[in-house]
Amino acid sequence: MSDIKVKICGLSTEETMEAALDAGADMVGLMFFPKSPRHVSLTEACKLADMARGRAEIVAVTVNMDLDGLSRIKELVGPDTFQFHGSETPESLAAAKVMHGTKVMKAISISEKADLEQAHYYAIVADRILFDAKPPKDSVLPGGNGVSFDWTVLKDLDLPKPFMLSGGLKMDNVAEAIRLSGAREIDLSSGVEREKGVKDPDLIRAFMAAVKGAEVAAVKE
Repeated sequence: MSDIKVKICGLSTEETMEAALDAGADMVGLMFFPKSPRHVSLTEACKLADMARGRAEIVAVTVNMDLDGLSRIKELVGPDTFQFHGSETPESLAAAKVMHGTKVMKAISISEKADLEQAHYYAIVADRILFDAKPPKDSVLPGGNGVSFDWTVLKDLDLPKPFMLSGGLKMDNVAEAIRLSGAREIDLSSGVEREKGVKDPDLIRAFMAAVKGAEVAAVKE
């Protein structure tokens, strides 16, 4: 196992964006969901996207957004990928992909192995599937809740598209998460925050170092 791809999601300041880019993040996520503490305005997102362009894949994270909203993000921010983290249908992903010419990623909420079934329907259209833990019942956020699921349900998953593991990942458990799930791509948000919605540059750097350490350990096994 080597070359694990990392997406740092919910970046909202120039300092943390630079930390993520300098540490080698492959993908950076900008959150367009007003209920989230990580939400960024279009103006803020433009600045952050300009920093990342050519250095990492820019992902615009949306939740049940209409096509007009997606069009504005595409026009002003210019993301490489749209991540759909709500109850969007495969048909709506296909429409966005054709209309905007971007890649599309669909988040699937997991609490048990049976939840994986829907991933096969979305994989027909999506360029990537993101597996996240089902949110706690009292949460208004579909993701970024800092909770995990049983990573072993992803082991030996037969999916025609790449998949990304998310949910409750942090510096001290990412190596185990990679080993148990077999994931080659990981996504995190709350695991590098000093408080809800506030990323910490030092935690970002430490997490990226932990991922590299996990890769080295796996090669030696």
